[in-house]
Order: sequence, then C-alpha cells, then structure tokens
Amino acid sequence: MPELTFAEKLLIARKQLDLFQYEMAERLGVHPNSLTKYERGEGKPHAAVVRMFDLLCEQQGIRFDDYEKASNSGATDKGAAMKIVLAEKVSPATLAVFQAEPGWDVKTHDQLPDGLPAALADADALVVRSAVQVDDELMAHAPKLRVIGRAGVGVDNIDAEAATRRGIVVMNTPGANAVAVAELAICLMIALARKLPAANTSMHAGKWEKKNLQGSELRGKTLGILGLGRIGLDVARRARGFGMEIIGVDPFVSAAVARENGIAVVPMEELFAKADYLTLHVGLTPQTHGIVNAKTLATMKKGVRIVNCARGELVVEADLVAALKSGQVAGAALDVFTVEPPKDSAYFGLDNVILTPHIAGSTAEAQEAVGIQIAQQVREYLKLGVVQNAVNLPSLSHEEYVQLAPFIDLAGRLGSFLAQAGKSGTPPQQTKGGLVGGPGLESIALIYGGALAEVKTELVRNAAIAGLLAGSENVNRINAAAVAAERGIRVHEEKEESHRGGAATVLTVVLHTAQGESRASATVIHGEQPRLLAFDGIDVETPLEGTLVVCRNLDVPGVIGRIGTILGQQGVNIANFALGRERLNANVAGKPVKALAVVQVDEPVSESVLEALKVIEALLEARLVKLTNGN
Repeated sequence: MPELTFAEKLLIARKQLDLFQYEMAERLGVHPNSLTKYERGEGKPHAAVVRMFDLLCEQQGIRFDDYEKASNSGATDKGAAMKIVLAEKVSPATLAVFQAEPGWDVKTHDQLPDGLPAALADADALVVRSAVQVDDELMAHAPKLRVIGRAGVGVDNIDAEAATRRGIVVMNTPGANAVAVAELAICLMIALARKLPAANTSMHAGKWEKKNLQGSELRGKTLGILGLGRIGLDVARRARGFGMEIIGVDPFVSAAVARENGIAVVPMEELFAKADYLTLHVGLTPQTHGIVNAKTLATMKKGVRIVNCARGELVVEADLVAALKSGQVAGAALDVFTVEPPKDSAYFGLDNVILTPHIAGSTAEAQEAVGIQIAQQVREYLKLGVVQNAVNLPSLSHEEYVQLAPFIDLAGRLGSFLAQAGKSGTPPQQTKGGLVGGPGLESIALIYGGALAEVKTELVRNAAIAGLLAGSENVNRINAAAVAAERGIRVHEEKEESHRGGAATVLTVVLHTAQGESRASATVIHGEQPRLLAFDGIDVETPLEGTLVVCRNLDVPGVIGRIGTILGQQGVNIANFALGRERLNANVAGKPVKALAVVQVDEPVSESVLEALKVIEALLEARLVKLTNGN
C-alpha cells in the first residue's frame, strides 16, 4: 500500500493540530518559506526535519493509516469522486494535477457545451483566472460547490462575501509571482540607468547615437524600497547583487528581517531624501493612495528615478508628469496605471518615461506557478480538508460566526486605528497615515476580556493583525498571522475572564516598537456599534468608524475650543467630539497633564487640516485616521 507523501502528511498534521504554517515551522525548526515548499512537494526535507516531524506526530498521537486507506480506495469509493471545472485556459501541468486523481471528472474551458452555469450544477470545485466573473448569480447554479480557486492574487472577480454565505471557500495564490515582479522592477531600473528604450529606438531608425546615450551604473546608488513584503524583499536581494545601498520603509517588518536582507529601515522622509532609485511595493490603502505626490516629490533627491510595479493609484499622475518635465525626476518606469488601459495619458510622448502594460507578473514561469499552486491547494482541500491561502474562510460554525462577527470587525478597526495613530519613529504630521518609518513593529499583544475569553479567537486575532498590516500587500484575515511571522513580528495572546469597567467584552491590542508601546481598547455596544474605550492610558469613548482626527495635547484652557474653531474654518464638520485626560500625573503639582481628543469628522479631510492645527501651541500632535468597513 503506497504511503502518503511528506507534503500530504504535513498538511494532515497541521489540520489536526490546528496550526498555522508559521506555527508548524517553529515546531520543526525551519523557516516558514521552507515549510511552504515542503507542503507543495517542492524539494526534499532534511532528515533532521523528518525526524522532528515524526517525533511531533508520535507525541501528539497523529496517525495516517485512515488517510492512506482512504487515498487507496479513492478510485472505487464513489464518495471520493470529484468534479472540477476549469473555467479558463490553464497549463498542461495544472491540468495534470487534477487528472492524476483517480475518479475525478475534470472539465476544461473548451469542454462546456451547455455553458459554465450548467457545468457547475454538480461541480465540487471551480478554478478561474481573472476573466470569469464569479458572482452570486453564478454560484446559485452550483449547489455542491465547495471551493473556488483563483490562479492569481487579486479576487476582484469573485464575490467572496456571497461565497462565504454559501459556505464556499475562496483561495488565491499570493506570492507565486513575486520573483517575476521583482525581476521586472530590477529590469526597469537598468533600462532607466542605461537609456535602453532610446538606444533601441535610435538603432531601429538607423542612427548611431553612442555619445547621447551615456548611462550610469546601479553600483553604489541608493535604492529606496517602499514596502518590504515578499516582492520588496525579493527586489532587495537582487539589488544587493548590483552593489546598491538599500534603504526601506515598512513599519511591519522587524529589524531582524531587514538586517538579514541588507536593508536599513529609515523614516519616510529620509527614504525620499536619500533614494537615487525609488521602487514601490505597497498595497493600495487610504493611507498609501497618492503617496507619491507634489509634496513628496519635492522632498526627493533631484534626478531620482521612480519604478512602480505595484498599483497605479499610489502615484498622482499629474504631479509625476510635472516633476518629469521639470527634471526633479530624471525618469520613471511604470507598469501600472490609475486607469487601465490608459487612454490619452499625459505620460505619452515623454521620452524619460518607460511604460509597460501591467506585465510584471506575466512570465511563463509565474503563470505556470500560480496554476500549479492553485491546483495543489484545491486538491488538498478536497482530499484532506486542509485550507491554504483562503480569503474568506471562518473556522467557526455559523452560529459562532454570527456571534463573533461584530468583534472580528472591531478587531480590524482597532488594528487599523493603532497602525495610523500609534507611536512611530517619524513625526506624524509628515507621514501618510499608517505607513510610517522607524525600525518597525516588534511584537503584538492581544488581550481578550469578558465573553471573548471564552470563544475561539483566531479570526479576531487575524483581523486585528490584518488591520495593522493593511499597508502591506495581500494581507487578509486568513493569512495575517503567517505574514506577521514571515516579517519577524511576535504575536502574544492573553485571555481575561473579567474586565474592569462597564463593558462586559473588551478587546485590547498592544504594539511594541523600538519607540515604545501603543495600546488601545475597544468594545461593541448594542450588538453592532464599535466603540473605542481607551488609547495609550487615557480613557475616551468614541465611535470607532469613519474619519477621526486624533489630537494629543496638554490639558490647558482653550485647546478644545481652538480645535473646533480651526476645523470649522477649514470647512470640516464635526460629527462627534470625545475627550479624556491621563490620571497618572493629574495630582502632581506643576507637572502638565496630557489630554486626548478624538474628533469624528465628515469627509473630505486632507493633510492640510493637520497643518492648520499645528498653530495650537499646546497641541503635541495630530493624526488623521481613516476607518472603513472590513478593516
């Protein structure tokens, strides 16, 4: 009787032990990336790793006999037969993953004579890329559907909320194209440095303009990386080979991970001021939208070159065009645009701009990798019930999920609030919300009080981490803990049966950075309304939603009135004004007491509002916090 592979055993063991990848990696003494490769069947594990795994299984009483019997009987057991619908063209290697399973009925995109809805009537799994729109109406034709696999990162074409309601797992393949994107970013830097597009054009025109095409080397230049997720780190590793000095900004990468990759983590303004080349690798959030604008471009080194393979909306296009024309920016290479495909773009005709049609992830290897990866993920879910890279899966019963849903939402909001308002190494008025500089986040502590101490809190924890890491790419409530581990951030959880004060159920999140500690507590009232209860030692009750102006100030007369007056002068309407002050020094004669004001305002609010508030002498700092549903 053939045995299960090591990859299959790993997945089974992780399911039985209810461990995330990073947790299993810690138990086996390997890096999380190595564990990911083992689970995909890539590479042979070291004998020591196998011994550690066998010992763990023995200690935990994990046996694989039943799974091996089920695997062998799959060809004759009708219950093991599965129907897989591949709604878009896939590679032969992707198809082979499914066809290797005995008894599985695999339908490709060209084998659906009656259309996709009809094919889904008895399907167990659906695999798509980006063209097919998987909405609630389509899912209504698939009563047996258990999993939807997206061969790629984005899931904009899949209604994940509708899938959740129907109990369908939605999976994607984050990181599978990281190498492709990183390589294009390096390629575009070289093209800018050596003026390759102009050289190619002049040669095709029959010209020999060698003197006009003198370029520069990457060696010794400073590369600024905005966002140190998988792609940003891959760029850093490759840039080191060119002898570049690498600096980066990402508050959610530990100092240890940065050091391992030869990156000096610096404040945002230092990154802009020092970079000879700036490459963008952050996700799109309210805080990163338009982060490259006239103001930040003016702070950059004259002659900087900018590469964007992330999201077009990170750049204010009109401001970049002006900087390119003035010479403030020597060149730009853009693979992404605010509107795709761009029409009548101001970039057209600029000879110091390289434009590519969103091809960063479009390599044969990347497309093959995402196809094989999603096929393996879907197969392991259908065979073993092991979920990988799900974007919507609640590990709770329906009743538990309904009860916990308000606190999952609360956790995301609280994490996002701390990411934008918590302590950092950069003066807050000079940042764009949550993406700030400094050595980065070292650890996160979550304290569950009251009823939260008695329930499963994995999704609450992950929602809080996802809110904190919202500036990073591809972070959601399913993979948040693994992403935190990958970035070297420790996560600690505590449960308290009771909590002081009037709220029966309280969630507290504490961030530890080199600059100190930031702490916030919150609860849900009336079953659905998120409320902030305290922030950095000061009790304050305010709705945790919408747009907030968070002001720290000395508790002296006139501050509250001046905040209200200035907001009014700026045309900002106040929806709620909450106040609090610290108790620690309240009775110490001569020592100023610090106070906190959290002002909920109506949109629109710009950074200029914070600038206007600076005239208040007793104001220590002001930050703009934007919270949306699903943070």
